[in-house]
Amino acid sequence: MQVTDPISDFLTRVRNASKARHKRLDVPSSKMKIAIAKIMKEQGYIADYQLIEDNKQNILRVSLRYFNGRAPFDKIARVSRPGLRRYTPSAEAPRVRSGLGVAILSTPKGVITDKEARKLNVGGEVLCTIY
Repeated sequence: MQVTDPISDFLTRVRNASKARHKRLDVPSSKMKIAIAKIMKEQGYIADYQLIEDNKQNILRVSLRYFNGRAPFDKIARVSRPGLRRYTPSAEAPRVRSGLGVAILSTPKGVITDKEARKLNVGGEVLCTIY
């Protein structure tokens, strides 16, 4: 099955696995998904991730995290999509829930959070928001 938006597919799999209380999930790997998983781990939304190499595309294994039986995020949403790309300058980087959540941006400096984008004074494509 070919997926037209692999980032949205990744976020949906994380959302569905956390609602079903799975301990981990496996998704086809890409550099963008690894960068998003790295930020999610740094921000405390997932427990860990690892790259499992095979002869094809490789697999990204994501270990989910729970607090008192609940996922550490209430909502994870794709902002920019293939049909409508969303770009933002650094000064207008979205503040998710007044700074309680995080927006993940793809910038010339790499995939970073909204706070880092304001600090580095770079804009880019708003990939997703998590809170």
